[in-house]
Amino acid sequence: MREFPNFVACSSIAIVAATFASPAWAKEDSAPLTAWEASRLDESNEAVSTGVARARDRLDSATSTSSLDEREIVKISPTSLGDLLRNIPGLRAEAGMGENNASLTIRGLPLVANGVKYLQLQEDGLPVLQFGDFYSFPSDSFIRADFNVDQVESIRGGSASTFASNAPGGLINLQSKTGDVEGGSVQASTGLDYERYRLDFDYGGHLSDTWRFHFGGFYREGEGPRKTGYSGNQGGQFKFNVTKEFAGGYVRVLGKLLDDRNPLFQYQPMLVTGSDSHPKYSNVGNFSAVGDSLLSRNISVLPGLDKDNNLISYNVQDGMHIKAQSLGMEAKFKIGEWSVSNRMAYARQSGSSTYGTPLLTAPVTAAAFAVEGYMGLTPTGGSLVYASGPNKGQAIIDPNLNGNGLVVVNAVINNNIDSFDNFTNDLRVSRVWDMGGGVLTTTMGLYGAHQDFKTDLSLISILQDVAGGGNSALIDVVAADGHPVTTDGVVNYTGPAVGGHRVLDLGYGILAPYGSLNFHKGKLAIGASIRYDMGEVNGTTRNNHVGDQGSLDVNRDGVISDAEKTIPYAPFGNTTPVDYNYHYLSYSVSANYRWSENFSTFGRYSKGGRAAADRIQFSPAIAADGSLADKNAAYDPVKQAEVGLKFRKDALFLNVTGFWAKVSETNAQLQPSASGGLALVLVQNSYRAFGAEFEGGIKSGPWSLTANATVTDAKITAANDSTIVGNKPRHQAPVIFSVMPQYDSDLFTVGAVVTGTATSYTQDSNQLKMPGYATVGAFLQVRPIDKVVWSLNASNLFNTRGLTEVTSSTMGTTGSAVVLGSTLYGRTVTTALRFYF
Repeated sequence: MREFPNFVACSSIAIVAATFASPAWAKEDSAPLTAWEASRLDESNEAVSTGVARARDRLDSATSTSSLDEREIVKISPTSLGDLLRNIPGLRAEAGMGENNASLTIRGLPLVANGVKYLQLQEDGLPVLQFGDFYSFPSDSFIRADFNVDQVESIRGGSASTFASNAPGGLINLQSKTGDVEGGSVQASTGLDYERYRLDFDYGGHLSDTWRFHFGGFYREGEGPRKTGYSGNQGGQFKFNVTKEFAGGYVRVLGKLLDDRNPLFQYQPMLVTGSDSHPKYSNVGNFSAVGDSLLSRNISVLPGLDKDNNLISYNVQDGMHIKAQSLGMEAKFKIGEWSVSNRMAYARQSGSSTYGTPLLTAPVTAAAFAVEGYMGLTPTGGSLVYASGPNKGQAIIDPNLNGNGLVVVNAVINNNIDSFDNFTNDLRVSRVWDMGGGVLTTTMGLYGAHQDFKTDLSLISILQDVAGGGNSALIDVVAADGHPVTTDGVVNYTGPAVGGHRVLDLGYGILAPYGSLNFHKGKLAIGASIRYDMGEVNGTTRNNHVGDQGSLDVNRDGVISDAEKTIPYAPFGNTTPVDYNYHYLSYSVSANYRWSENFSTFGRYSKGGRAAADRIQFSPAIAADGSLADKNAAYDPVKQAEVGLKFRKDALFLNVTGFWAKVSETNAQLQPSASGGLALVLVQNSYRAFGAEFEGGIKSGPWSLTANATVTDAKITAANDSTIVGNKPRHQAPVIFSVMPQYDSDLFTVGAVVTGTATSYTQDSNQLKMPGYATVGAFLQVRPIDKVVWSLNASNLFNTRGLTEVTSSTMGTTGSAVVLGSTLYGRTVTTALRFYF
């Protein structure tokens, strides 16, 4: 398996050579559309190509699919990819950490931890990462939706189990423009109530009858939608592709350069009153949960350890800094009656992620006691002194500090990527046969991939006040006897959440042959597909065990504070090998009956799997020799059934799908600890979900309306914590929905996007609830003259507090508590001017 990428690379070169040897042909089609004409073309794509053997009309395909084209994406004007994906039916998107690090799941499949576990995010048909829930770096970290995107296509359940690895829940594919349209555009945009300056551009067209190209990208900078006190967003992306067409096929080369930086927001303090079953969430004094953050102009450089245990400094204000360079090839051609396609991509991906995970809050009057207790010291009390900011060195005596009287112990995680490089190749051969008065389509494929996961993580806990406007500052604790407890705001150099210092050097290899059969006769189509995933995981891990810490005068002041006695070295003697294999079989069977030109029904049963990635490292699942101590931890099996109907006539369409899913999961989850903070716990649960998914739309002249809703009933059927069996999974709402009405004329387009969710529980214990919410986005596009568009977009127009996560499982019995939670962005208003050429 380790040599498979080299074999595939050589095979791909041979494919390209064979394809270029084919005779060229000259197109006799009419002149292609210009970019301006295409922007005004209302044309729905009724064929699906993602996650299936061959593109088919949706009414002939036993799958649940949807797409968002560029016109709709521009209207929605999402603040992040996660925000955009909230508009896809069946998809639950928690986009509370900012522009990246969204947590996504689908159709009741559990969201035990953050990231994208059961879905796969793709660019042009290949995964950006082989596993979408790497700690600190989920797959959306390496994707930016800009003018290069032609459409976002999704498939839920169904054949995703067999046409992709680690994607039993579905696929989301960002498909690029490829030069079919002549010309391009440039757009300048800025935030009206927040700081953002952005330039987008794209251009494409034909170089000859058989050559076409497209390129584009963006650059932006600014503070962003939350107040941080500094310009945390800076960077951009450039993508290109060139296509050569031949008789019966084409060859395409694709490339991407990404260098982008943006802040991450984990949790914010909020006040909750009432009771667990009827909570009321509100802001703490002078701090907005949707508009402020604990990031600050007064908190920047912090100390840490590198992978060799050397003392380093890093800047919290760097946030998530991602660098990626990728080069890919896509080829499709015919050999006799056989159609051959191959997609290949190699990506060099690196960067860093620095963000805070608040562990607990405390009132100023009890902060010294709380910090000493958190550090494992005998609480003696003491005093607080500012360690940064304009009041540095001043004692804190105001019990109502900043109008809320709160301080926060914040665990700052610094995670460096040495390599997230990956290589992927998907080779597919298919043929259509005339058989028994019908048509039989056979497909065989071979998927090979290798994913690096080389990171080092260090963690320190800091003490800071709760101040809005990017004005929070570090605080030191001085013991009652006068000796320093903290150092320059650092409480300790470790933490209960993920350990103080970890180094991982892992490689994941995947080899998966697959195949499918589809027989279509008259109104009936039946299909079956199969895939066999074989995985190999090799490498080493290293971390600080209990007692692996020492003292170091970090700030060189000649005094060793209590904090400086907690330096968490990760000795090389703690290196643990990782060496295990896994394999699992996936299959899917389906039937589709097209009753008429406008109406069809389908049914499907599928079994798939999702292999474990880094989440099981440093857990009892891995034995001392690197093998799997628990074979069940190798992958999580997913069983699904669905039955649906599709109706389409003129300007009306309706899709309804009933679904059932069962999954067994092994994962690591942050849970409330007995000490009042958070702890990382190994979770091994089983889940069941069933429900229905609705999607529809209607158009009458300039008026149109599209909507979707998903109704889900989910429960935990088995768990290592028996007290939660029978409960609803955390964050799982019974209803999620999206509605988009609009009016489109030659002069202007106006509309709204309403997206929401019903009430859910904060944790699996089913005590404290998170209220449902609906956010409203509004858009206006004006075309005063040809090739010019002025637009105004408002996201979360009414500044709704959209809670996506709360760390507490209960608010207790006092009727009032301060909790830590994540929310969607508050209101952002953006204006843009776009020129077509």
